[in-house]
Amino acid sequence: MSGRDGRLGVGVVGAGRVGPVIGAALAAAGHALVGISAGTDDERDRVEALLPGAPVLEVVTIVERSELVVIAVPDDQLGELVSGLAALGAWQPGQLVLHTAARYGAAVLDPARLAGAIPLAVHPALAFTGTSVDLARLRDAWCAVTAPTPVLPIAQALVVEMGAEPVVIDEADRPAYADAVGAVATFSTALIGQSAAALRAIGVDEPGRLLGGVVRSAVENALQAGAVDSVDRLDR
Repeated sequence: MSGRDGRLGVGVVGAGRVGPVIGAALAAAGHALVGISAGTDDERDRVEALLPGAPVLEVVTIVERSELVVIAVPDDQLGELVSGLAALGAWQPGQLVLHTAARYGAAVLDPARLAGAIPLAVHPALAFTGTSVDLARLRDAWCAVTAPTPVLPIAQALVVEMGAEPVVIDEADRPAYADAVGAVATFSTALIGQSAAALRAIGVDEPGRLLGGVVRSAVENALQAGAVDSVDRLDR
């Protein structure tokens, strides 16, 4: 912890749609942003929009200076990045390392853990836009949390500080969790895109506005039906 007030020095690796939002949410909770990595003009623009004035630093520098490192990179880059930083001796004893990949639990962070770091896996169940809209949505979202039992409360507390609700997912269940949330996001995007194209073809200028009410009510109905079905099964 940074000082006596419980604040952490937070570094964010990755400035795609997720990293800057998580950084902004943690900063809003009172943590100090040490820096964020950004490799493209689009990423730098995103950082400036969500984290104005935040230092843009090299990844190794971020890891060396941070008490909490948030890794928000594509799933297929995560393992190699963590191992590469371990080979450089960048990880520090007692440092918190949190990744946001849906498919992986804490085991993917083993190279950091072996160096003394504390591994946490936190995936916000959201379809991110990489804009300030996500900050509002995060406050109504759930986050899948996976971590070794002794440090699980740390991950849960960070989620609560961001305004979200933690749900514990076992290490072995992360792939199934990722498939479930990924299927909903992919199916929804494809189906809405097809429907919007069909409406546009028949002269509807703003198909998104037309479909909005249908989509929201259909989703609410489906979620309510799913909740009732779950209760029914538990009662049997």
